Amino acid sequence: MKKSVLLVLTAAASAAVLSGCAGMDKSASAGASGDPFATASFQKILKDDFVSKGQASVDRLKQTKAQYECSKYDYLGQPLPDAIRKEIETTAQSKVVYPKDGQYLGDWKAGLKIAEDGKGLQWNDKPGTPNGGNCLACHKMIANDPSQGNIGPELYHYAKLRGNSEAILKYTWARIYNSEAFNACSYMPPFGEHHILTEQQMKDVMALLMDPNSPVNK
Repeated sequence: MKKSVLLVLTAAASAAVLSGCAGMDKSASAGASGDPFATASFQKILKDDFVSKGQASVDRLKQTKAQYECSKYDYLGQPLPDAIRKEIETTAQSKVVYPKDGQYLGDWKAGLKIAEDGKGLQWNDKPGTPNGGNCLACHKMIANDPSQGNIGPELYHYAKLRGNSEAILKYTWARIYNSEAFNACSYMPPFGEHHILTEQQMKDVMALLMDPNSPVNK
């Protein structure tokens, strides 16, 4: 019996799946266009193994330019060309939207809840409910918490080490908004660019990173 895997990916997981497609059988031809994702075998995987359910639709499998280019060159075992890397990063930087009121920091306590919350955008989540950031899944942010991940860089003592200058505030905001602005092949979800977090939620996460009273800086 043919089985289909329900598409229950969050926005973050979708990016990981697409970038992880580089792990496919490299013996498959990349096709006349040179596009490894245009092969019949890859398209069959998408058709057979993913279906829409709830708000998690197969539209999420459509790659952004960054996902496409980074996956393609990883699949081919080649470094991403500098010109493409620069184009992706420059484009991402140009699309960063900074706070309308010029204020970067919200409530660190609310930011901690967002950082701990991995819910949102899944098929069984109610559309319109606030999404979590799930920051702790990838980053160490708090002392003596073994549940934190280490895929991303450590953020413990973030502001204590970096200060809170205007340049650091803008850099940190842009990193959260879309990390591709600094790393074309970043696995970090573009929380602002893809509207995963609201502006206020991003301010709260910023406060978690920057406020001296936050456990991040203790």
